[in-house]
Amino acid sequence: MMRMALKEWAVVVDALGRGEQIVLLRKGGLLEGRGGFQVKQTEFLLFPTLFHQQRESVIAPAQARYDEIAPHLPGADVLRVEFFCRLADWRLLGSLAEAEDLRGQHIWRDEVIAERFEWGRAKEIHALAVRVFRLDTPVELPMAASYGGCTSWVELEREMDTGGAKPVLEDEPFARKLGRFQKAQWKSLGMPNH
Repeated sequence: MMRMALKEWAVVVDALGRGEQIVLLRKGGLLEGRGGFQVKQTEFLLFPTLFHQQRESVIAPAQARYDEIAPHLPGADVLRVEFFCRLADWRLLGSLAEAEDLRGQHIWRDEVIAERFEWGRAKEIHALAVRVFRLDTPVELPMAASYGGCTSWVELEREMDTGGAKPVLEDEPFARKLGRFQKAQWKSLGMPNH
């Protein structure tokens, strides 16, 4: 059972759910205070958001995919939860070059990564590698006012059953993607065992 969810653009959740990417890049929301984004959870649900500029902020193939899925996304009053993640690795990136070394492992445009990196006082960004699991049955919830605001983590009003969830990538393809993430040119450390 799980209740904590991470907000992410619907088009990115789609890419994660199809196994196209395992990487999340996080800066933090306005409501997260001076510390910005924190890696608080090792397992969490994905909360797809309908941020209106997400189409222009992703690479061309992802824009085409967005055009395919947009008509089927639930309305603003419904939250559809289909996936949960298990954190496999993470790093706090201290340079834009480190973030750029992840090019090809995610669907964000270079300019968006640069904007996220430069935003705020701390010139850094979190890179998370996650194993994504598809819930046995997608769950639709009414969108609660408490889910709003510019924050990354949201505690849902009810727990979700994650029993029966299956990984979207088999072990070998996931291991390849994780290996590629781990071979990036890191100068900063993330998880304590690195």
